[in-house]
Amino acid sequence: MLIGEVARRSGVSARMLRHYESLSLVRPSGRTGSGYREYSAEDIRRIFHIESLRSLGLSLREIGRALDDPGFTPSALVDDLIRQTRERIAAETELLTRLRRIDAADPAGWEGVLQAVALLQALGSKSADARQRAALSSVGEVPVPVEALVEAALSETDPNVAGALRWALARSGDGAPALLAEGLGSPVAAVRERAVQSLAELPGGEATARLRDALAHPDVVVRGYAALALGARGTAAAVPTLIDMIVAGRNDTDAADALSVLASDTATADQIATGLVDRLADDTAEAPARGRLAQALAGIPGTTAAGALVELSHDEDRAVALTAAYLLQLRDAR
Repeated sequence: MLIGEVARRSGVSARMLRHYESLSLVRPSGRTGSGYREYSAEDIRRIFHIESLRSLGLSLREIGRALDDPGFTPSALVDDLIRQTRERIAAETELLTRLRRIDAADPAGWEGVLQAVALLQALGSKSADARQRAALSSVGEVPVPVEALVEAALSETDPNVAGALRWALARSGDGAPALLAEGLGSPVAAVRERAVQSLAELPGGEATARLRDALAHPDVVVRGYAALALGARGTAAAVPTLIDMIVAGRNDTDAADALSVLASDTATADQIATGLVDRLADDTAEAPARGRLAQALAGIPGTTAAGALVELSHDEDRAVALTAAYLLQLRDAR
C-alpha cells in the first residue's frame, strides 16, 4: 500500500508518516519499481499502535522505546504517565484558580491585574512578613478575592499573619461565612480551629448563624470557640455549651465571663442560673467542677443565683462552701 492510501486509511498525514520514518518509528517494508514507499499490513498495524500510544500522552521517543525494547514494562510507563498527568492537572487547576481569582478582583486594567497577581503570590510566600503585608494590603483598590483570603486563613500557622488575614476577611464582604463554614468540615483539627476563629471575627447575621450551627459540631474545640463568640454577641443559644466548658475546665474563665455578659438580660440570667444550679445538683459533678460552677454563679444577677450560693455556702465540700461564702460577701458588698 502506497503512502497516500495509508494516510487516507489511518488518518495520519503523509508528512507525519515521513517524520515517523525519519525517527525510525516506521520503516516501509518495501519500495515499488518507481521508488515509492510501500507499506505492508504489519507496517500499518505499527502505525495504529503508534497513534494509540500518542493518545495516552507518550512522546515519540517513549513510543519507540515501548515498541522496540523487549525488556520494556508497560506498567512502569503507565504509572509514570499517571504521575505526570496528575502533576499537569494540579498545575492547570492552580492556574485556573489564579485566573478566576484575578477575574473576581475585576481589575480595571493591566496595572490592576499585575497588582492582583502580586498580592496572590505574596499570600503564598514563604516569608511571614510578606504574607502579613499582603493580608493588610488586600483591602484596597484591587481587593484579593474572598476565596483566596479564606484559603490563606485556613492554612496560616503564624499567629500574626493569621490575625491580619482574619482582619481582612472581616472586611471582605459577602461569601466568607459560607466558605469558612466549609472549613469546619475539614478532617484536620487545626484547619477547623482556624475556620471557627475566623468566623468568630466576622460581623453580620450570616456569620452568627454559622456559629450557631457550630454549637452542634462534634469537635469540642469548635463548639467552644463558637460559644464564646456567640456569648459576646448576646446569643443565648450558647449558654449550655458555655456551662459545659465550665464543668470541663476548658476555657472556663472565658466561658464564665461570656455568661456574665449574657446575664445582662434578665430572662437569660434566670436561664443561666438554672443551668448552673442543675449542673451543681448533678451527682457526677466533681468537686473542682462544682467550685468553678459556684464561681460562675457570682457573675449572674438575680435571686436564683443568690439562693444557689447561699445553699452552697453550707455545702459538705469545705472548699466549695468557703468559695460560695466568699462570693456572697462580694455580692453583698456590691
